[in-house]
Amino acid sequence: MERIPILQMGQFLLVTIQVDMHDRLALALQDDLTNRIVKTQAQGVLIDISALEIVDSFIGRILGNIATMSRILDADTVVVGMQPAVAITLVELGLSLTGVRTAINVEQGMALLRSPFGASPEERDTHAQT
Repeated sequence: MERIPILQMGQFLLVTIQVDMHDRLALALQDDLTNRIVKTQAQGVLIDISALEIVDSFIGRILGNIATMSRILDADTVVVGMQPAVAITLVELGLSLTGVRTAINVEQGMALLRSPFGASPEERDTHAQT
């Protein structure tokens, strides 16, 4: 069965979804990712979905579940690269992706993961300069 690669970048895990997601692949990613969070004691997960042009309700729920499971395992989740059509679809499906922070690209997503959780933008700027 095909798997989505999970790369470790220091204290973070990076997942870049480059294939069309189907239900079994999404469930495998959820299992693989939670296991890697525990194994590596990752503090954050960045999921790049820029290659996804469509997301159905199941995939949307899996993204939300991954964020919830990651939070329980003490890791933040940031989803990056969301296409406008995907955002519209998620809203129309009523999926708010609670607990999932988003960013435009990988660079901004990594900055979110590195920032102190809950810090104001001014506090993040202060931490970035030190």
